[in-house]
Parts: sequence; structure tokens; C-alpha cells
Amino acid sequence: MAKKKWKREESEEKATPAQEMNNKPNNKRKRNNQVFPFGNYRNYYGYRVGRDVEEDPRLRIFKKEWFEGKDCLDIGCNSGVVTVDIAKKYNCGSILGIDIDSDRIEEAYWYLRKVVKMESGEKKHRTDSSVKAAAKVNSSGQGDTFSSNEGTNGISKDCPPPMKRDLSDIVYFQRENFVQSRPHPDKSFDTILCLSVTKWIHLNWGDDGLITLFSRIWRLLRSGGIFILEPQPWKSYENNRQVSETAKLNYRNILFRPERFQEILLDKIGFRMVEDITSGLSGTKMGFDRPIFAFHK
Repeated sequence: MAKKKWKREESEEKATPAQEMNNKPNNKRKRNNQVFPFGNYRNYYGYRVGRDVEEDPRLRIFKKEWFEGKDCLDIGCNSGVVTVDIAKKYNCGSILGIDIDSDRIEEAYWYLRKVVKMESGEKKHRTDSSVKAAAKVNSSGQGDTFSSNEGTNGISKDCPPPMKRDLSDIVYFQRENFVQSRPHPDKSFDTILCLSVTKWIHLNWGDDGLITLFSRIWRLLRSGGIFILEPQPWKSYENNRQVSETAKLNYRNILFRPERFQEILLDKIGFRMVEDITSGLSGTKMGFDRPIFAFHK
């Protein structure tokens, strides 16, 4: 199946919000007064993951076969860190990150460009090192024995390694309200992620919004597809119910609490089985040790 090219919603000339934030004075009081009714926090991964951790711990419990060569969707991608890192680590066929906040989408493209630039520099360094090593071997009179199993990094002059696809050809971002946007019958995915998003959909659109989320995910998934869900606990709802008048009202009327999500997805939506992959999770910050499930269509 031909890979679809998603239209980019970015501007190369305009500074991203992430860049603008670096130029603003450190006004802690002003930041603390900001309200993010959809969970669209700035620097979300900065305080969730921490600077001393190389990658988001959740990536280590995902299975390679869920992503390698697959078309993937990340709902509520925020600044795109997990989206890009999944593509980089697991070599997706394509991955689309969507978020309700256009500022977060700008930040996601900024992060993607940063990673692509870093990878380009590393690739150039490896190439230069390989060329120098090959030249050294040839100058020492060992050029005739240099083969695909010998020399630096197993490089053969006759069989060069396959070119790795650029991340900018794999990763795309799009501003979208997943619950309220029009259905796209021409789109389908092998793997869909919804990580720490359900609470915000629930508080803003109630039980109806939650069922719409699950139903649309089901329709977008191909047969045999995987839905990776990280629901926030009910206690987290209590902590955020004052974020808006809408959230207050929906909080009081919610019937489908997170402990019922498995029942809904298996018995009502139609997923055939679920894996609890939480046991392999370690290194998460306090307050983010949430269960993670993989539902199979």
C-alpha cells in the first residue's frame, strides 16, 4: 500500500513557541496562572520524563513488531517527543501525531527538525570515519582482503549498506480535535496510541466523547491492529475537575470510570483481547506510574 503524505502545518520562517519560550523572561508566577483545559501543557515531557533519562520509559515496554514498517497514529501527541522517538527507535513505515493545540504542533515540528539535523550530523561523522578507515586499510596493503565481514563496521565497497529513511519522510504532525473532526474513511492505521489523553477527552466531552474516541479508533485500525492505551486514574480526574466549567459539569456526570474501560473496549467496541504491559515499566516519575494496555483488533 502506498504511503500517504500528510500535509504539514508548519512555517519555516515563523519562530516556534518552544523557541519563543526560550526568549521570554522566567516569570514563574505568570506560568503558574496558565490554564490548559485539554492537558496541552508546555514542556510536558520535561517534567514527566526528566532530564536525567535518555528516553521515555514507556518506549521500552512497546514491542518492535507493533511499529516496524507499520502506519501509526499518536493521538494527543503534545510536542511530539514520543512520536518522533518511536519512529526513530522502531523504524515505523509512517507515524502521524495529532494534537488539539496548534502551538504544540509547531513545537513538534521544531523537535522533529532538531532530531533530523542531529541525525544528519551523526551520519556525516560516521561516513567520514568509514572513509578514513577504508583509506587507511588500503594504504597498508590490505585492500584485497577488505570484505563485507571485515574492516570498519562491516562496510563493503561492493555492497554498500542500505540507506536509512530520513525521519522527515516518516513523521508528520497535524492539528486536529480527534473527537469532533470529520471521519476520514480513506485513512487506516496498524497501530494507534492514546497515552494519558482519555481524562482530558472525558472531562471536556463526557462519556459521549469517550465512546466516540474508542469507536473512531476501532474504525481506523486495520484488522490485527494494536491500540495502546494509557488511561489516567480517577484520582487524576478529581485533581483536574476545576480546570473549566465544562470539566466541572462533565466530572459530576461521568458514569464510565477508567476501571470500566477494558469492559467497554472488549464487550462494546469489539476488541478481541488485551495485554497489560505495565509490569515491564520502570523508571517513571512519581504520579506517572499509570497502567498501559495493548488492545488487539
